[in-house]
Amino acid sequence: MNHLGDYDVIVIGAGHAGIEAAHAAAMLGAKTAVFTLSLDAIGNMPCNPSIGGTAKGTLVRELDALGGVMGLAADATYLQSRMLNKGKGPAVHALRVQTDRKRYHEYMKHALELTPGLAIHQAEVVSVEVEDGRVKGVVTQLNGEYGAKCVVIATGTNLGGKIFVGDAWYASGPDGMHAANALTESLKAAGLPLRRFKTGTPARVHRRSIDFSQLECQPGDPDNELQPFSFMTDAPMHNKVECWIAYTNPETHRIILDNIQRSPLYGGMIEGVGPRYCPSIEDKVVRFAGKDPIFVEPCGENTEEMYLQGASSSLPEDVQNAFYRSIKGFEQIEIMRPAYAIEYDCVDPTSLEATLESKVVRGLYGAGQFNGTSGYEEAAAQGLLAGLNAARKALGESQLILPRQSSYLGTLVDDLVTKGVMDPYRMMTSRSEYRLTLRQDNADQRLTPIGREYGLVQDDRWAKYQHTQNILEAERRRLHETHLRTAELRAAMEEAGLAPAAEGGIAEELLRRPEISYPLVAKLIGWGEGITPMLAERLETEIKYAGYIARQDRMIRDVARHEKTLIPADFEYADLTGLTLEAREKLTRIRPKNLGQAGRIPGVSPSDVAQLSIALTVREKT
Repeated sequence: MNHLGDYDVIVIGAGHAGIEAAHAAAMLGAKTAVFTLSLDAIGNMPCNPSIGGTAKGTLVRELDALGGVMGLAADATYLQSRMLNKGKGPAVHALRVQTDRKRYHEYMKHALELTPGLAIHQAEVVSVEVEDGRVKGVVTQLNGEYGAKCVVIATGTNLGGKIFVGDAWYASGPDGMHAANALTESLKAAGLPLRRFKTGTPARVHRRSIDFSQLECQPGDPDNELQPFSFMTDAPMHNKVECWIAYTNPETHRIILDNIQRSPLYGGMIEGVGPRYCPSIEDKVVRFAGKDPIFVEPCGENTEEMYLQGASSSLPEDVQNAFYRSIKGFEQIEIMRPAYAIEYDCVDPTSLEATLESKVVRGLYGAGQFNGTSGYEEAAAQGLLAGLNAARKALGESQLILPRQSSYLGTLVDDLVTKGVMDPYRMMTSRSEYRLTLRQDNADQRLTPIGREYGLVQDDRWAKYQHTQNILEAERRRLHETHLRTAELRAAMEEAGLAPAAEGGIAEELLRRPEISYPLVAKLIGWGEGITPMLAERLETEIKYAGYIARQDRMIRDVARHEKTLIPADFEYADLTGLTLEAREKLTRIRPKNLGQAGRIPGVSPSDVAQLSIALTVREKT
């Protein structure tokens, strides 16, 4: 064995989770190294080349507000940008961009190369060294030994990866990367509770083989409405490409059903559990037979590869050819990379603390698909939290726990460590009780002060944040103090095709009306200094929904009281005979940190929480 160095933090994997973990740890001053199977796979997008989407877009904004990299990378490499759910309330508005896959990789590789204090190694880590229940370092395939105070595992789908296409299978990670099998055995030996999950990806096809005249065009938003992911991005934005939509039909379904037993998913070859909210086309045909959309998206500006979102499959290549070609516009389709399913190892996330540190091996952290999640955005957000906490632990500083009422990231982590997962976890707005408060537009207000406190938000971002808050506060005062005359307001509303208001009034009060927008008000009193369309939308939301937001804030304060009731680490649940047997078993296994977390554990009822509250009060008095 060759001892080649010592680090405060070592990150295994340089996908979306590993990038953010390594960047965060190094930016906090920890001596950090990131290990990747290939430098050419840093920031790889093995599934669809896009960032954001419903709930996921909020995660990216939160990640950016904390000082992460993904939002900046998405803004620098997007091809098309759209705000989803604009016809619904602001709580579910979600930014999504189509991304240039190669340029995204190049941006992220260079971002890591420019990160001070970060070493980048191309090497396979084959074991994590553990001594007396604590992580000690890692060993590579080339017998290189590296010491570490903390290690972050961000292995994506490479850990024990196995590819399936029909009756063919082979050990592999995504995109032909080799599987990391030896590391699985090392983690099992260390006592980590591992399981098998599965995901999949559709075929990539040649642009020239698609008849776009038969497809439905899906353009991006108008350039004057485009919003960036990063609160630091000021450059003008414009869309570069169009996306398209095709649809399956009864013939597509017939071909799939006639060959369903040739799918390893239905033939019994795959043992891993697949994502509930992103099913393969086989699953959709069997379970929800209907006219399924397939989104045709470019993989980059300088490639002819097109991605068929919504049509992932593990069927044999001949069946893939047949069912894709049954779709209108795809009759001459040329598959460049066939669809496949991939099975991989991950950890039971209830074995993690809310800091993402393992309860089994101290100093070992998990992030991304290793923790049982799916999606680039979920992975990156966890990566930042794991890297931040690993660095702070290595440096002897306090760690960060984000409560679920603070952020989607806090909700995601709380769900993982408290409720666990039965299939790959995907963030959705419905998972949060506080989604009107946890909007994408106010992520900086919620999280940038936290990022500053914990050392990730640098001076330039902090100055930008303070400047934005000053702009918003000045405009709130102006709207509160400005009166609109009845005649001018009526004329503006009639010109906009709206029923005229009965009378004028204070601008802020008028904005509470659903038909009156900030741009309409600004037409009469001028746009506030420094107010962008993005900030205008944020102000309008805060004013229109002020009552609902205040009610949700009261709910958050009520919940916070339970969160403050801490449960000692050595508390004996077995002694509480008033609890159900299921509650005692789950509380003993998960070891919640406070009464609020205890109440969110599946199988722990409100009466169990009441009994536990009484027992904690008695213990405190004795």
